[in-house]
Amino acid sequence: MSAAVRTPAGPLLEVRDIHTAYGLSRVLFGVSIEINTGECVCLLGRNGVGKSTTMRSIMGLTPPQSGRVAFRGVDITGWESYRVARAGIGFVPEDRRIFADLTVWENLDVAQRGTGAWTPERVFDLFPTLRQLTGRNGGYLSGGEQQMLTIARTLMGNPELLLLDEPSEGLAPLVVDHLGEQIARLKAEGLTILLAEQNTEFSLRLADRVYVLEKGAIRFSGAAAALRDNDALRHELLAL
Repeated sequence: MSAAVRTPAGPLLEVRDIHTAYGLSRVLFGVSIEINTGECVCLLGRNGVGKSTTMRSIMGLTPPQSGRVAFRGVDITGWESYRVARAGIGFVPEDRRIFADLTVWENLDVAQRGTGAWTPERVFDLFPTLRQLTGRNGGYLSGGEQQMLTIARTLMGNPELLLLDEPSEGLAPLVVDHLGEQIARLKAEGLTILLAEQNTEFSLRLADRVYVLEKGAIRFSGAAAALRDNDALRHELLAL
């Protein structure tokens, strides 16, 4: 069998021993993670430990200097980000990056790709608030509305794997709870999710497995329940 074909038992995404730097500043030191189809996997850790850089390395925005990133068995290390997206990975960045001068509808329309399952009607079902805001420019939305729009816009590309970078950051608690419910819906519908978060409680409600980063390396990996059910371990790994 060709090495480019993923067997059913293999991971959907495999990141193996990647080292990534910004110029001379090294950030990741041999990070390895795996995500199986249908899982929600979370990268946890304090600010600045390399969660966003791991996401950017996968997407080709900050290609790793060494190591390997494979998606569905295909080596995508160093691919341009548009090629990674076309391969089936959708990325919701920490800073959202909506088109502020376009309406909600235009933000969704410009992102639609192919004839997959995600349509404007389906994303409006997931985020009913957006249905009432189709004619409003993105720059006039609240932070929570912008986050919904960013996720909805990414879904319009019909990704097989969704990367969410700090989706709860800066949002009010009620908005965070609502966002968590929608992400849980996506997971229940079978979408594979990689979530990077500082909000431990938010993450552990959603995740099947977790990786905890510290100083650019994996310090812990295991079932999310291991952290949910062990206050001492959670404090040791994640307390500020």
